[in-house]
Order: sequence, then C-alpha cells, then structure tokens
Amino acid sequence: MKELLDRILDLPRQQKIGALAGLVVAILLLDYFLFYSPRSDEISKLTQEVESQRNERDKKKKEAANIPKLKEQMAQLDGRLKEAVAQLPDRKEIPDLLSSISNKVKESGLDILIFRPRAENIQEFYAEIPVDIVVRGGFHNVATFFDEVGRLNRLVNIANIELRNPKASGDQVIMDVSTVATTFRFLDEAERGKIAAERAAKEKAAKK
Repeated sequence: MKELLDRILDLPRQQKIGALAGLVVAILLLDYFLFYSPRSDEISKLTQEVESQRNERDKKKKEAANIPKLKEQMAQLDGRLKEAVAQLPDRKEIPDLLSSISNKVKESGLDILIFRPRAENIQEFYAEIPVDIVVRGGFHNVATFFDEVGRLNRLVNIANIELRNPKASGDQVIMDVSTVATTFRFLDEAERGKIAAERAAKEKAAKK
C-alpha cells in the first residue's frame, strides 16, 4: 500500500487527483463487500427475528390478557351445562321420572287408561323417550296434570293432545284425553361412541 501511495504521489497533479479518488472509491467498495454487505444481511436477519419475537410477545400478552375473560366464559358454559344436565336425566333415572309422571296423573284425580313408553329415539347427544298416555277425568283435572308435569325438575314435553268421548257427569264433563309426553336423557360416552362408529360406517359404505 505504501509503494502504491508513493507512486501516486509522484504522478502529475491531475493524474494524482484522479488516482487518489479512484483509490478512495476502491477502498469504499472493498469495505462494502467485505464488511457492510455481510453485516447488512446479518442485520436484516436479526431485524426479522426481533420483529418475529416482538409479534410473538404481543400475541402472548393478548392471550394472557384474555385469560380472565376465557375463564369467565368457561364458568358460564359449565353453569349452562349443569343446568342442562339437571333437566336431562341419565339412563338410570328414567324409571323414576316415568313413575313421577304416572303419579302426577293419579294426584290430579285422573284415571290412567294407557301409560305406555315407546322405544327411544336416539339423537346425537341425547335420546327422546316418548310415552303414550290416555287418561280419563274432568277438564280441570287434566289442566292440573299438565301444570304439574310442567313443574317437574326434568324436561317433559306434552304434545299431540286429543279430547274424546266427552260425557256429562254431575256438574262437570268427563272426557278421555290422549297425549304424548316426551322426556329426554343424555347418552353416555359408550352410546355416543357407538353412534359415531355407526355413522362413520354408513358414510364409508355410501362412498363405495
């Protein structure tokens, strides 16, 4: 480098200025390619990494801030689930529920002509248990029975009400009343698994 500078300094003024300018440019280019350019790539990568980590940190902060809200929502869902479970009995409670409905018929002053549970209608998470009921009594007694069923702590749906054979008896009208009382129960885990397997098998067979 010293010899090169000595040779440049011995040149005429105009050539000396041009040579020195060229040398400065060469040094700057060398510095760029040897030092700045690699470092620039490294800085770019580090910048991207920092930005990525910053975004991840902000995401975690938002998630942490939402934890109390998520816990509150989970508590609400748990409460709703408990309410649903309270209204839909499991399999072992069904006989007692049907017995309660039958007792409500008698307590309302009605005569039971038919009280016949049908086969369960299986849905995805629950089963419907319809019961054919035919009773005989006065209109007031029938209304009392329906009101008492509505007060049960289990869900019972009364539908398909038909009034037949009205007859005068003293100061009231006696009639036969038929209806379908449907209660519901949760399916247990084994039943849900069986239903899911059966549906999967049907879908697989349909694709063939």
